[in-house]
Amino acid sequence: MQFWSNTWWLVKKDLVLEWRNKYTFRWYIIVSAQYHSHYFFTFEVKGPVWIVLFWIVIVFTAVNAIAKSFLQESSGRQLYMYTLVSAQSIILSKIIYNILVMLILTAIALLFYSMSAGYPVVDNTSFYLALLTGSIAFASVFSMISAIASKANNSGTLMAVLAFPILIPVIKILIRISLESLSASSLQTNAQDLLYLFALNILIITLAMILFPYLWRD
Repeated sequence: MQFWSNTWWLVKKDLVLEWRNKYTFRWYIIVSAQYHSHYFFTFEVKGPVWIVLFWIVIVFTAVNAIAKSFLQESSGRQLYMYTLVSAQSIILSKIIYNILVMLILTAIALLFYSMSAGYPVVDNTSFYLALLTGSIAFASVFSMISAIASKANNSGTLMAVLAFPILIPVIKILIRISLESLSASSLQTNAQDLLYLFALNILIITLAMILFPYLWRD
């Protein structure tokens, strides 16, 4: 009970800080508006190209939004937090917070993208489940990689390099599900890939919970 109480306290702390600063959402809304307005006034994107460009936007959104998870924390603040709560509470709270951020930013991206480039998706259920599981995967991976990068002179570039090999299978599955959703396919067609994504998310979060305590002790 104490573990979950500490975890939700940390999540609320991060949400309050984000609400005060609003850096992530201000930056993303401005950039997205400019980016999608460019497509709106140039050409219409359809079919597979729409899917690929959309997930490229989501990946770069995840990198910029979650990169600051640990990189913005000073060593003194981290040490103070570690004296109050367990390492597992810290990493789980970061993952939960980043999942919430990714879900909001993904919804904003889909709104802008649909307004500027259309919305060719037919199987909405499969596509929205892909958005949900993909957001969880990106948040989990980048949260852990951000913690590793924070121990290496706060290298944001290192975070992107380390995360890319892990995300390759996730991105491949997401694109495959999204391409299937362009046709009138049912949820059963994408059920296996969605289960793969769910299993990958469980594995990533479990590994983060196991490995993070050894990381922060250094």
